[in-house]
Parts: sequence; structure tokens; C-alpha cells
Amino acid sequence: MPLLLLVAGSAAVAAAGRRVPVPVPLLLVAAGLAVSYVPGVPDYTLDPHVVLPLLLPPLLYTAATDSSYLDLRAQARPVALLSVGYVLFATFVVGCAAYLIVPGLPLTAALVLGAVVAPPDAVAATAVARRVGLPSRITTILQGESLVNDATAITAFKVALAAAVGEGATWAGGIGEFLIAAVGGVGVGLVLMVPLHWLRTHLREALLQNTLSLLIPFAAYAVAEQVHASGVLAVVVVALYLGHRAWEVDFATRLQEEAVWKMVAFVLESAVFALIGLQLPVVLKGLGEYEGAEAAWYALAVFLVVAVARFVWVYPATFLPRLSARVRAREEDLSWKGPFVIGWAGMRGVVSLAIAFSIPLTVHGGEPFPERNLILFLTFTTVIGTLVVQGVSLPPLIRLLKFPAHDVQAETLAEANAQAQASRAAEQRLDDLLADERNALPAPLADRLRTVLERRRNAVWERLGQVNSVTGETVDDTYRRLSRAMISAEREVFVRLRDGRYIDDEMLRTLLRRLDLEEAAAYRETT
Repeated sequence: MPLLLLVAGSAAVAAAGRRVPVPVPLLLVAAGLAVSYVPGVPDYTLDPHVVLPLLLPPLLYTAATDSSYLDLRAQARPVALLSVGYVLFATFVVGCAAYLIVPGLPLTAALVLGAVVAPPDAVAATAVARRVGLPSRITTILQGESLVNDATAITAFKVALAAAVGEGATWAGGIGEFLIAAVGGVGVGLVLMVPLHWLRTHLREALLQNTLSLLIPFAAYAVAEQVHASGVLAVVVVALYLGHRAWEVDFATRLQEEAVWKMVAFVLESAVFALIGLQLPVVLKGLGEYEGAEAAWYALAVFLVVAVARFVWVYPATFLPRLSARVRAREEDLSWKGPFVIGWAGMRGVVSLAIAFSIPLTVHGGEPFPERNLILFLTFTTVIGTLVVQGVSLPPLIRLLKFPAHDVQAETLAEANAQAQASRAAEQRLDDLLADERNALPAPLADRLRTVLERRRNAVWERLGQVNSVTGETVDDTYRRLSRAMISAEREVFVRLRDGRYIDDEMLRTLLRRLDLEEAAAYRETT
């Protein structure tokens, strides 16, 4: 029952949040904080054995399949500098700062805290980028960073934790473990991606293909972790490949898969942010001796170090490579605005909390892990602070900076040219097929095929033309609206015939699915 209430409540808050200007992740966190103090609400303690293998893989998978492999490859340098370089830099800087700020905190434990709060969250970055409409290059960099940085942070955490609990970790051993995890994770992904894609394209039923799709992220993560490689990187590599080759899967699978993964992402993202807020009582119960102004000062200091360290890394990592003539020739000129947004978009999330809760209670000698409860508290306050301060201020900041708007005219023209080339190829294919007597069709049916092709070719060009002076719609928009109205009228007749027992429910479902596919073809997303 608590799990059901969590999912239902977070989904309801997320749905309501879409109608208000406040970012949905922040509303969910605030709702979790408020509900956590309602009498009778149980403690929702984050279990890292649940969050990391069960929540992280599907969230990474859906984010990676929605990303562009080609765009990420074009931005490989900034993505690598953020997802690897920045995470290691933040681990060291935050760890050293915490060591100096908190009396009695061992350096090894402080580095554990640094690794925990180092990675910006994949869910938060994707949610914000989707909401505020960032320029495509910045969105690609943030998404690419969020896909890979968890792997870096988890590996850095393992190395720092081994030193903290007394396993005698060394820098050389840490670097070796990082390389093994990274290379192994990528290797597992490369090994799995081709057979998984082959299986997807050879299953004949969309239901089976979508079932496989739901299993893929968990399987890739589990296989990689079984061989002590990075499950995060394995999932990302597989998802990028499958997303890049999604056009080879049949249309029914794509239609179902899009709907299924949208639902999965919505439910998981909503529950994840609500879970963050629900952790407050759990964290405060174990805070112990650190209370009041002292705890607040530590929390503020760590938050400021996390925020400032990102800018300290982002600007040099952006502009120093441009000292190379090859980089300047390959990349467009940059202003200070893009790096500023990237620096300010470093929200932390549930992965940091899940890693923090995986810190053991004791070290090898049996003594309590040094300041474990304080590390949990500082992780929680850093996550909340970044979500509140940066999450709330980022949309107005982007509007204030006035990034160039998308050139809708140019995008529509590119779409029209692409459609024209595709239509010419389809028309040539149709002529070749109809020339074969085995494909003979009555003239009306052949004309219908040509009409559909012509309509598809002209539709995009019509969006570049004049609009209706009364409604403000383009000819294409009016056509789509009228088409949907006609389909709606047909649908009402089919239902009336079913209710009158002239057709049965099975036939109704067949007819409705046919109309659904036609409506999907006629519908164009406008938001």
C-alpha cells in the first residue's frame, strides 16, 4: 500500500504541476517534504539495492534512446570533460572543502561525500532541458553528461569508500578500477547491442518486442555489474545504438514503445523526486550531535562549494581547448552565456542520495563509519538546495539571457526538402512496382496511392504558406483538424453500431485501431 500511494500521489502532483509555471521536479520534492510530516505516513528509506539496479537503468535507457548519437558524438569533448573530468574535480574539491570545514571529519570520509554529491542527476537535467527549451547544443551536452557521469561518480565513490573503511586503496588502484569499470561497461554494451537489435527486428509481434524493450536496460545493467563493469555505461551504449537504429523496427512496435516508455518515465521520474522529499525525516533522525546553526552552516558551505566548483571547471574546460586552431576551426564561436547555463544547470538528485545511503554503518575495525549521518544530511541538503535554487531560477535565467530562438522557418524548409526527396524516391518505387504485372492494381487504387504520396509531400510546404485570416491556421493545420473531425465521426458510428449489436467488440477494436493509426498520421505535435 505505501508503494501504491507513493506512485499514485507523485503522479497526481506531477500531472497538476504541468498546469503551473513552477518546475514539476520542485513541486514533487516540496510535496514529499510536506507529506513526510503527515501523521501515519511511513518512512520511505531509499534502498540503494533498489534505486541503482531497478530505477536507474530504465531512466537512463529512456533518456539515451531519446538522445541523438550523432549529436553526442559531435559534442564528445565537452561531454567527456563534464562527465569524467568535472565529476573527479568536484569529488576532490568538495572533499577537501568538507575536510577543512567540518572539524573531525577524516579526509577519506570527506572524499566519500565529494563523490556522492559530484554527479548532476540524469532525471533532473533531462526534465529541466525538456521544460525550458534550451538551445540544442547545450541540451545535448547536459544530456550527454547526465548519461555518463553516474558511472564516474559510482566508481570514485567505491575508491573513496575503500580507503575510508580501511581497505588500503591507492591512487593507482583507483585509476585501475575506474578504467576497468569504464572499459568493461562500454565493452558489455558493445557486445550486447547487436544481438539485442537483431532480436528486436526478428520478433514478429509488437507485444513481444515491447516486452523485450522493457527488459533490455535491466539485463544490460545486471550483466555489466556481474563482471564488475559499469552497468550505467552498458545501458547507455545499448540504448544509444538501439535508438539510432529504431527505424529498422516495425511501425507498430515504435508506436507502442513510445507510449510505454513515456508512461514508465513519467511514473519513475515522479516517484523519484517525491522520494527525495520523503527522505527528510529519515535523515534528520540520525543527525545526532549536529543541530541548529552548526548543521545549517555546514549545509550552506557544502552547497556553495558544489555550485562554485562547477563554474570553476566549466569555463576553463570550455575556452581553454579553443586555444587550439583545430578546435576553433571545427567549432563555432562561443559566448559566455552557454557555459553559464551549463554551470548553473548542475542539479543533484536521487542517485546521490541512493549512493549516500549505501555507505556502511561501520568500518573494517568495527567502529562506526565516521560522520555517516552528517554525510547523509549534507547530501540531502545539497540535493534539495540545487533543485530549489537552480531548478527555480534556471527558466527565468534562460529567458533573461535571451538565447536565439529556433528558426522555425528554416527547420520547416529542411523538413520540406527531406520530404520532397523521400517522396520522389517513393514515387519512383511505385512506378517500378506497378510496371510489374504481378502488382497490377485498378486505376482508382493506384491513384489513391499517388494522392496519399502527393498529400504527404505538399503538407510540409503548405506550412510555409499563408495562414487562414480567420483562424490563424495554415492550410495543413486546417486539413489535419478536419481529418480528425471526420475520424471522430466515424468512431462514434462504430461505437453506436457496437452498442446496437450490429458488430461485436472484436470488430470494433479492429476498426478503432485502423482509425487510431490514421489519426496518428494526421496529428502533428504542436507543443
